Amino acid sequence: MTLDGEALEQLRKRARSGGADKYHAANAAKGKLFARERVALLVDEGSFVEDGLYANALAEGLPADGVVTGTATIDGRQVCLMANDSTVKAGSWGARTVEKIIRIIERAYGTGVPMVYLVDSAGARITDQVDLFPGRRGAGKIFWNQVRASGSIPQVCALFGPSAAGGAYIPAFCDVVAMVDGNASMYLGSDRMVEMVTGEKTTLEAMGGAKVHTAESGVGHFLCKTEADALDVVRRYLSYLPANWTRTPPAAEAVAAPEKADLAALVPASERQAFDMRRYVKGLLDEGSFFEIQALWAKELTIGFGRLNGEVVGVVGNNSMFKGGVLFVDSADKATRFVQLCDAFNVPLLFLSDVPGFMVGSVVEKQGIIRHGAKMVTAISEATVPKICVVVRKAYGAGLYAMAGPGFEPDATIALPTAKIAVMGAEAAVNAVYANKIAAIPDADERAAFVAAKRAEYEQDIDVVRLASELVVDAIVEPHDLRTELVRRFAAARTKDRHFSRRRHGVTPV
Repeated sequence: MTLDGEALEQLRKRARSGGADKYHAANAAKGKLFARERVALLVDEGSFVEDGLYANALAEGLPADGVVTGTATIDGRQVCLMANDSTVKAGSWGARTVEKIIRIIERAYGTGVPMVYLVDSAGARITDQVDLFPGRRGAGKIFWNQVRASGSIPQVCALFGPSAAGGAYIPAFCDVVAMVDGNASMYLGSDRMVEMVTGEKTTLEAMGGAKVHTAESGVGHFLCKTEADALDVVRRYLSYLPANWTRTPPAAEAVAAPEKADLAALVPASERQAFDMRRYVKGLLDEGSFFEIQALWAKELTIGFGRLNGEVVGVVGNNSMFKGGVLFVDSADKATRFVQLCDAFNVPLLFLSDVPGFMVGSVVEKQGIIRHGAKMVTAISEATVPKICVVVRKAYGAGLYAMAGPGFEPDATIALPTAKIAVMGAEAAVNAVYANKIAAIPDADERAAFVAAKRAEYEQDIDVVRLASELVVDAIVEPHDLRTELVRRFAAARTKDRHFSRRRHGVTPV
């Protein structure tokens, strides 16, 4: 088959146009952009170089076989990307679709650049299952490549429509997932399949919509109002990370902390009074630099990227505004994954502790709080990037360990003047030790005086100056000096040795 210039241009035009006009119109009615429009909005103008444009060109109605793949730059930095075209058989996968996705992930891994997934797919084409599903270069190879690339290159997903059945694992293997509210969904079985198999009547939105996954399951990380917002998440996420695991995060021009930030005023004197750790983080970091991740899920723990004097840091902070800042199963998992992400890509870790400990009780024990807590402690132990623990207000029980306390080789343990470190709070400790004696005192005033005296003794025992004198903490720092202290300490730790253990890998308590 010989093509002249005009015939080739027509072939190229058909491949780039996607599916029939009615499918474009249906997507537009839902506020959805064409796959190629998404790519154009995300990448630097004129930088996209496409691969596999003519995939399945001899078939009818399968332009590019329903997926756009290639390389581009985002803010001048090289990336690889794929984008499902939902105007072509709902973005479903055929054999060549799968091959194109495999090849672009392999290229990203081989060249050491981030991989971006713009997902909008109904899953595999059942009619083509023998060609795309079971073989050595079948759909499973996509996930194998994602797992191999995990921690080697950043992988970020923006989800604009469904990510169905096995295809739901593409987002699951990414570092973070941005989901467009109202359109994005992830599910292993459709609502019809669920009803057929289990008898449950549900909907895709109720079972696997964006709100479900960003607030309840934790599979999604960002709930976005529009597609443009989701693409902005991709762009901003990548701005904090290096191209691959061998490099350091990109520095930016140093920006001062907000002028009005009074860190001391943000922390109440009484530990029973909650405060918003997110405000504290924003007042500490370079102004406007905090990029919170999973803001809607397990809110008792705040995580995200930010900058200190232009340098990237990962922040893990307890937020007493939600559940008193107590660590639960989900918050332990949230911390674990974020710490592993930072450690993989050489992002220093800042822990801001205001933690009463891990939750207790029959409900959480049945959920495996010990196992999940052990997973978090494992991640903290294995993290070899520079890490600093700041006890903002309290670090009680195993919460101290989970927040990179002194036994976990932080590069520094810093206490604010408000800090308390203990097995448990004074009230709980006095009750645990003297419960019987307290109950035996008949006079209410005498009983209150006894409790107050024992509480004062306990508070003196865990006094922050005593902790410093015993070298439990490395420094006591005033809130207005904390930022400068952190900048200097992180700079000093930048060249630390990062060897941890003589082994292939540990056995994680998953």
